[in-house]
Amino acid sequence: MPRTDDPSRLTKVYLHLDRLADNMRLLQQQAGGRELWPCIKANAYGHGADIIARHLYRLGYTTFCVADVGEAMALLDAGVDATFIVLSAMLTEHIPALVKYGCEPVLCTHELVDALAEEAERRGKRIAVHIKVDSGMGRIGIRPEQLPEFVSHCRARPSLRLRGIMSHFACADEEDKAFSYRQIENFNNALAQTQCDSLVIRHMANSAAIFDLPKAGFDACRPGISIYGLRPSHDILNPAVNHLKPVLEWKTRIVYLKEVASDFGLSYGRTFITDKPSLIATVPLGYGDGFSRRLSNNVDLLIGGQRCPQVGRITMDMSLVDVTELRGTVNIGDEAVIIGEQNGLEIGADELAAKLGTINYEIVTAISQRSPRIVV
Repeated sequence: MPRTDDPSRLTKVYLHLDRLADNMRLLQQQAGGRELWPCIKANAYGHGADIIARHLYRLGYTTFCVADVGEAMALLDAGVDATFIVLSAMLTEHIPALVKYGCEPVLCTHELVDALAEEAERRGKRIAVHIKVDSGMGRIGIRPEQLPEFVSHCRARPSLRLRGIMSHFACADEEDKAFSYRQIENFNNALAQTQCDSLVIRHMANSAAIFDLPKAGFDACRPGISIYGLRPSHDILNPAVNHLKPVLEWKTRIVYLKEVASDFGLSYGRTFITDKPSLIATVPLGYGDGFSRRLSNNVDLLIGGQRCPQVGRITMDMSLVDVTELRGTVNIGDEAVIIGEQNGLEIGADELAAKLGTINYEIVTAISQRSPRIVV
C-alpha cells in the first residue's frame, strides 16, 4: 500500500497519479492501441513500485516488466496480482523462485531453458517465456541467426510456453535513427526465418521507439521513463513527447535559519565562503537521500517562489541554501522544492541531470527509500 505521511521525514516524494494516467493515455495513442507492458523496475524508476504498479493495474495494465525476480516477488507478496516479465539475465539459482512465483523470464541460453523446464516439470507447472534476440545492443540475447534453433529448443520442452520474442534498442533516443532501423531489420530478418504462430508476441519498442520509430511497434511495447513523464532524451523528434507530465515532485522543508557574516565558510571543507552578510537555511536533505554530493554549490532549490542557490558541500543528511534574498519573509518550516513546481517556477530532473552530466533516469532512481512516497 502507499506509504502514509511520516512526520519524522521532512524530505518526501509526492506522486501525481493523475499525470501517470495522462502519460499512459498519450503512450497508448502513440503506440497505436498496441498492448503496453510498463517497465516498473528499479522501484518504478525511483517513484515507488508498489504505488505505481497498483495504479497501473487499476488502469487496466496487467503485465509489467521488472529487472529481476526479486522485484516481482516483492510486488506479488504485496498483493499485486499481475504478470511479471523478468528482463535481466539470471542464474540457474534464481529458477526455483521464478517458477514458484510464475514469473516470465527472458531467455538466451540453452542452460537456462533446460534448467527452467526441469524445475517447472518438477513443480507441475507450465511457464511462459520470452526469447531475447540481440539485434545490435550487444548486452544479452542470442544472435539473430540462432533464433530458429532456439525456438525449436524451447518448444521441445512441454513445460515451457513461448509467449514472446523480443529485442532492445541501443540508440532509439538519438536523433540519427540509422542504427535503430538496422536493428529493426535484423529483428525482422530473424523473425522471417523462424516459424512462429500468431500467439507469439513480438516486442521491441521502448519509450523512445514508441515516439520516433512506429515500425518498431510490432505486437506490444515496453514503455519505461516516459510513463513517469520524463523525456527519453532531448533528441526525440516527435512533438507529442512535449505533452508528457512529470509524475514525481521531491520536496523538503527548512529546519534552521542562521545569519552569518561576510567571509564565512560553510559546511565541510569550507568550499563556499560568503561574500556578504548572509541568511543561510538548513534543509534535511543530503546524499543519503539521493541528492548527489557532486551537486554541491551548483544547484538551486525553489523557496518562497524564488530560485535559491545551494551553498557549501552537500552532506549525508543536510544541505545549506542561501536565502538572503528572502530575508524577512522566509521562516522555519517553509517548503523547499528540489524537483517540482512552486509559484510558477519549475526545476526538473533534466536540470539536475545536466549539471551532473548524466540522464534523468539516474536522478530519479537515485532518490533513496528514506524519502516516503506520498500520493497527492
